Amino acid sequence: MFSAVAGYDRFMGRFAAPLAPAFADFAEIRPGQRVLDVGCGPGALLGELAGRLGEGCAVGVEPSESFAAAARERHPATRVEIGTAEALPFPDRSFDAALAQLVVHFMSDPVAGLREMARVTRSGGVVAACVWDHAGRTGPLELFWSAVREFDPEVDDESGRVGTREGQLRELFVEAGLAGAEETALTVAVEYTGFDDWWEMFTLGVAPAGVHVAGLAAEKREALRIRCAEKFAERDSRVITGRAWAARCRVGGS
Repeated sequence: MFSAVAGYDRFMGRFAAPLAPAFADFAEIRPGQRVLDVGCGPGALLGELAGRLGEGCAVGVEPSESFAAAARERHPATRVEIGTAEALPFPDRSFDAALAQLVVHFMSDPVAGLREMARVTRSGGVVAACVWDHAGRTGPLELFWSAVREFDPEVDDESGRVGTREGQLRELFVEAGLAGAEETALTVAVEYTGFDDWWEMFTLGVAPAGVHVAGLAAEKREALRIRCAEKFAERDSRVITGRAWAARCRVGGS
């Protein structure tokens, strides 16, 4: 059976890996800090943090047992706990920074999650989060969703998820009591060997895009594949870019 971890690695994991260093730079992560990766998944950002800080100074928390197990296997000297963003299993002021990469829009209560991130961060430390710009239609899946919308204009293309529109992350930070949050855009690029390499990730049944493809009848799935192939060829490039909104704030406003 195809595992969720393998599916993630071949789907959004290809974008999460190059996003991690840019996000860590934005959060001003540097040696000597102890940093929490909230919703660490199989460890894309966690690996970047461990490389910068040392395995013992990067800590992950993840609600999925399979993703947490993968993160532990890939980073055996790094602590990874099972838990949710809304109820972090750590004492107050345990970290110099708390980061959430591509997680806020999947939280059951994003404001509560950000408040928890602030709670476990020391005064003057950084809370930071980033989410793909699905609403602005510059996320890494836009080529796919633009083709889907031609067949189904009412499809849930992830653009309605919280934090996917410019300014929304900053608003969430303010609601969570993190006044003075800064927001910026981070852009990454991934090169594919060709259309088949790109299309394959949508056939894995992973994430909303994969679930959408899996739910189509065979003839509709083939029509979508053909339209995506046409749009991929029109780009005259095998490089797919994706933009994410990122916000950061110092706890206590210092």
